[in-house]
Amino acid sequence: MLVATWNVNGLRAALRKGFSAHLERLGVDVLLLQEVRATPDQLGPSPVPDGWHASWNPSSKPGYAGVSVWSRWPIEPLTYDGDADPDGRVLWMSVAGWRIGSIYLPSGSAGPERQSAKEHWMGGFRSWMDRIVASDMPTLIGGDLNIAHTPLDIHNPQRSGDLSGFLPHERVWFGAMLGAGWTDAVRQVVGPRVGPWSWWSNRGRARAEDRGWRIDYQLANPAAASRLLEARIDREAGIQCSDHAPVLARYQR
Repeated sequence: MLVATWNVNGLRAALRKGFSAHLERLGVDVLLLQEVRATPDQLGPSPVPDGWHASWNPSSKPGYAGVSVWSRWPIEPLTYDGDADPDGRVLWMSVAGWRIGSIYLPSGSAGPERQSAKEHWMGGFRSWMDRIVASDMPTLIGGDLNIAHTPLDIHNPQRSGDLSGFLPHERVWFGAMLGAGWTDAVRQVVGPRVGPWSWWSNRGRARAEDRGWRIDYQLANPAAASRLLEARIDREAGIQCSDHAPVLARYQR
């Protein structure tokens, strides 16, 4: 089973930039989308491949946030019992005998108020993650978590320690989540090397010079991590369609 998570930075824009062709090229079985920024009726002809199943959790604010799950197999909604979710940041589903969540954590980069909102959200989300990690059912959380966990996950850690997304307490929060039993699929496969990046700033020449951050993840509980076969980030799709690249991982069903 090949799973991809992708912050598309607006699905309508991504569709105009070649999203559908990249989806076909990648050959995924389950797709987790973040920052959809549209309701299904705003997308025109459905971008969901024929025969696939899709579920949506759009934001109550037009043109903002929103997550979706697409699957070759039927989808059964599950109840997310964390904090209220008016922005459309969590979609929690049962797919082919797995529990899978598409997650979009808030960004705190716009200022102290947004950072405070992010940290409130982190608290409720972490409590939920602690409750579901020990399940015997394979469980995956995929999405944009807006945190680079270690200096290996950011192109210039020496200059970034006071930036939202790489603050010391955010990194401790992330590490504690892994310590509770979650596995970072990409890091598990690529080992302790710099990168690969999943997001590039639109400022300067960050894309051209490959100066990015790794803030998009697939996190697997022990039952899912034991089935992990491969993981990677597809830079080509990210550079062409979004400011984020899709994170892919293959698991034994």
